[in-house]
Amino acid sequence: MFCDEQGVSIEAEQDGRDADAIHLVVAGDGSLAGTCRLLIEDGTARLGRMAVDPALRGKGVGAALLREAGRVAAIAGVPLIRLHAQTNARGVYHRAGFEVRGGPFMEEGIEHVTMEKRVA
Repeated sequence: MFCDEQGVSIEAEQDGRDADAIHLVVAGDGSLAGTCRLLIEDGTARLGRMAVDPALRGKGVGAALLREAGRVAAIAGVPLIRLHAQTNARGVYHRAGFEVRGGPFMEEGIEHVTMEKRVA
């Protein structure tokens, strides 16, 4: 669903890192409401693959995922979460305490910015 909506190829999403990641999910009414993953390396948690069911956007699912990601990173002793946010979604991350680091760039044909948040 996410790949179709975003116009990103399945091959680009399948990077072989899922087995190394911590996966977070929010379930709702027997279905998947949202998900993201954390890759922890070199003192940083890299948040990626965040997706929320379109029907549930704006209802706190993304905020809940970001809170839990911060909690998990802090427990793991990682002081920083970094992510690549689509520029049209950076407000979600900003409201969760993430700050833009650097200028916009293209990733899979979509404009992004790097964002970071200290968690410990």
